[in-house]
Amino acid sequence: MRTAARLLSVLLHPVFLPAITLWAMITVDPGLAYFVPPDRRPIAVFMVALMSAVFPLMSLHLLVRAGMITSMELHQRRERPLAYAITLIYFGATWYLMHRTPFHPAVQAMLIGAFMALLLTLVITLRWKISAHLVGMGGLIGAIAAVNSMHQLGLLPLLAVLIALTGLVASARLLSSDHTQAQVLAGGVLGFISTWTCILLLGSN
Repeated sequence: MRTAARLLSVLLHPVFLPAITLWAMITVDPGLAYFVPPDRRPIAVFMVALMSAVFPLMSLHLLVRAGMITSMELHQRRERPLAYAITLIYFGATWYLMHRTPFHPAVQAMLIGAFMALLLTLVITLRWKISAHLVGMGGLIGAIAAVNSMHQLGLLPLLAVLIALTGLVASARLLSSDHTQAQVLAGGVLGFISTWTCILLLGSN
């Protein structure tokens, strides 16, 4: 059971969620990428994955090699702010690159929401160990819920599946880490509110 929980935690690691969210958004709502040629959309998803996942993971690996953190899993709360701060820099660069592409404003708003969620996660982590995995999953649900609300896409079945998957991730974090139920719940709520609010306020053009 713990092995399955750890595997799920790795597959849905929060650094992967921005790219997954972008892919999900332009898949369920192709109009968000209307002005981007179809053959270039995978390149955009790849660039987001590179900037928000590959580079942060490489930086974490270097921090482990340098002895500045003990593990890439960041079990200790005191090790998380540095890792989150570095990831924030990459997130900022990701938004800058995507801001120069002809995606719908909702895509840019999702990235802003992800940036805000990570920033708030960093601030909260200075005093309390919130679940970053659930922040990522909550952000994914918030993004899909927001575009569904904006464009009336009928995505309730998909949202139900995502909520169930988030429940599995929450269970995995409770089994494979020292998070509490409150930390897991707070992460999900923070992620959802961040992307949902930013997309509805900034991406409805």
